[in-house]
Amino acid sequence: MLKNWLHIFLYQIKNNKLFTALNVLGLSIGIAGLIFAILYWNDEQSYNAWNPNKDKVFQSISQVAPDMYWASNVAALKTYFEKDFPELEAYCYLENWYYEELVQYKSKKEILKITDSQNNFFEFFPFPFVKGSAKTALKDNASMAISTKAAERLFGNEDPMGKEVRYSGRTFVIRGVYEITDKSSLMPEAVTNLIEPKIQENINHWGNFNHGLLLKLKNPDDAPKVVARMEKIMFENRVVRWAKEEGISVDEWLKKNGQQSTMFTLEPLSKSRLHSVTDGFAEGKGNYQFLMIMLGLSILILILSIVNYINLATANAIKRAKEVGVRKIIGASKMNIIKQFIFETTLITLFSILLSLVIVELSLPYYNEFLNKKLIIHGEQFYLQLILIFFFTIAVAGIFPAIYVSNFETLKVLKGNFGRSKSGIWLRNGMLVMQFAIATFFIIGSYIVYQQVQFLNTKDLGFKGEQVLSIRYRNIYDWKEKDYKKKLFGRYYMIKDEISKIKGVEQVSTGAFDFGNGSGSSSSFDYNGITVQGQNMGIDFGMLEMMKIGLKEGRYLSDKLASDTISTMLVNETAMKQMKEKNPLGKEVEWNGNKLKIVGVVKDFNLYSPQAEVPPMVFFHFKTIDWMLQNASRIHVKVDGKNMEQTIADIEKFWTKNVDSEYPFEYDFVDKAYARTYEAYVKQRNLFSLLNVIVILIAIFGLFALASYSIQRRMKEIAIRKTLGAETNVLLKELSKQYVFFCIIGFLIAVFPVYYLLGKWLENFASRIEISFVPFVIGFIVLLILTLIVVLSRAYQATRLDVLKYLKYE
Repeated sequence: MLKNWLHIFLYQIKNNKLFTALNVLGLSIGIAGLIFAILYWNDEQSYNAWNPNKDKVFQSISQVAPDMYWASNVAALKTYFEKDFPELEAYCYLENWYYEELVQYKSKKEILKITDSQNNFFEFFPFPFVKGSAKTALKDNASMAISTKAAERLFGNEDPMGKEVRYSGRTFVIRGVYEITDKSSLMPEAVTNLIEPKIQENINHWGNFNHGLLLKLKNPDDAPKVVARMEKIMFENRVVRWAKEEGISVDEWLKKNGQQSTMFTLEPLSKSRLHSVTDGFAEGKGNYQFLMIMLGLSILILILSIVNYINLATANAIKRAKEVGVRKIIGASKMNIIKQFIFETTLITLFSILLSLVIVELSLPYYNEFLNKKLIIHGEQFYLQLILIFFFTIAVAGIFPAIYVSNFETLKVLKGNFGRSKSGIWLRNGMLVMQFAIATFFIIGSYIVYQQVQFLNTKDLGFKGEQVLSIRYRNIYDWKEKDYKKKLFGRYYMIKDEISKIKGVEQVSTGAFDFGNGSGSSSSFDYNGITVQGQNMGIDFGMLEMMKIGLKEGRYLSDKLASDTISTMLVNETAMKQMKEKNPLGKEVEWNGNKLKIVGVVKDFNLYSPQAEVPPMVFFHFKTIDWMLQNASRIHVKVDGKNMEQTIADIEKFWTKNVDSEYPFEYDFVDKAYARTYEAYVKQRNLFSLLNVIVILIAIFGLFALASYSIQRRMKEIAIRKTLGAETNVLLKELSKQYVFFCIIGFLIAVFPVYYLLGKWLENFASRIEISFVPFVIGFIVLLILTLIVVLSRAYQATRLDVLKYLKYE
């Protein structure tokens, strides 16, 4: 039986090469798209999945304003954790980001990603230890634990245990080697225990949110109790205490300062990657929306491919009607015919999956570059998902056409009347409308995404970063050492003076902020009873002018005025609005106990990525708030474009010789670095464009096949019309009008979903386009043109027929 089915299958392929190829190619593309989305999904879901504590370990997130969440906490809570929280099994203060610093062993130097934590770090991230023990790896502040890969780079074949290394001017002993086998929110190459002195310095400061905090609960269900107690403690030690110090009531203090009491969110590790309210770990926060977009679009494409297959299968069934009729006459049961057609679908699906795996394997390097990942095709979970795709495709694409074919009326098909039957037409037409709707969604959606990304590309950011180098700058001094600030300023001014002498350098300056990444410090200032939480923008003279950041009113800071290094500041337009002061020039504000006079209002510019809102900002010279220079991590250099390569080479030569000989010279152009802040949305545009092409191709495959079959069934009708004198243009109109009608219906079905879903996507942006009628008009025109091209080309061929061939038996 199977041999007979196989012979019939091969015969059908031989006689329908084009449509079989279209079927296989369409299914392969659809399955390949879903495989790509599954690989991405599996990778994102794998973060922390290995961790046995993933549901018991919570990251503490501080909500300091209605829309402001910080993955940092006050150290002062530590004393309460030790006595007032019976629900806690353990707690751990840590730096939830990496120091990328140089570690030296003898003459070997390696830059490692280092996390600083309390000594129980490995109780929260229990990486398996290959040498040493998790309990003793961080037993004192001279201990360091190191990953196996970092140990190989630093020690080679030597046993690292007990070896001494130099890091940040200190000597550490390697007391443990751990192995990172799976994805985690924190995957440090080394861990140290230097955080305790920092915690003790802030143990009585309730306004300093400096450290990450992990809480391990005995019972995860107790998280709300812990949150409530933490909020109560913060309220008593911040709001109540500060109101008492000012001699006012709590309600008056809250009203005056326009602030809420600090709120907390405890996020389990199991949800921190994709569902966190903020980017709280060094490995970053996954883009859940983009992941769902990928998955949703890939499912849509697979549905489109399956619909295309069903359309072709039911249309092709007309050619096989007599075969089914004869088989029924000689005794084939309805179930036997269903099994035969499912068998054929199984073979086509199997071949399509194999072809899709080839497509994925060949495209995976480009996909990895697109996602900035290292995905590979492997894993028990993936193979199980592939099997599910296989059976799902067979179930949806195979069973329905098989049942449809098995229900052919034997007598009708043997008489040859089936071609004029209405059986199956509504099904095929309905699925064709669905194809048009999906194609419309992609065409309009990709155009809207293109418009938004183009808007970001052309939006006035409020600064000009062309030909401005942003050079990575490290502070090499310990803030505890003698004359720390003097050394800090001396080194910076030496760098500025020497780089300014290099040919091609036009200007040198810096600021305690990074374009695209924001400011490293935020403080509030008071004006007439109003508290504004602003970004602290410490700057050197000329920084704003160099970046062409404009003034709304007033003046820039000037090195000719001594007061500009003592008691003056600037605010941006957003800060001015929050101050509710139309004329702030000359007004005094209180900033952390300092009385500062406003001498200028800076025009708003995008410090963060262009999809984010512009925050309130305050600008002052480094000498006015002298500790701000330690937050400067970039030196900005404006260079002449005529001989830029040589200028950069000269800067690098000076830098490696006189500034930092241990670390590689790293620089970027401000405009290019900033463009990467919305690179994810550029990638979404490119993805939508690529999928748009794929969807249109699959839709065209289906339309081409259906139009061919439909016109083939009407060849005798066309021959009679031509014999009676019908003109070619009349025939073309008659043959194509139903497809234009289906195109219109499909377009109308897609209008609301695309408007709603793309509207939700645009909510990610503070600056966004408004969806106009233009994308819909363009989408309809494109869809209509493609439909007419395909249908009219097939219809025109039909009008060139040999009339006698179709009428000689009449």
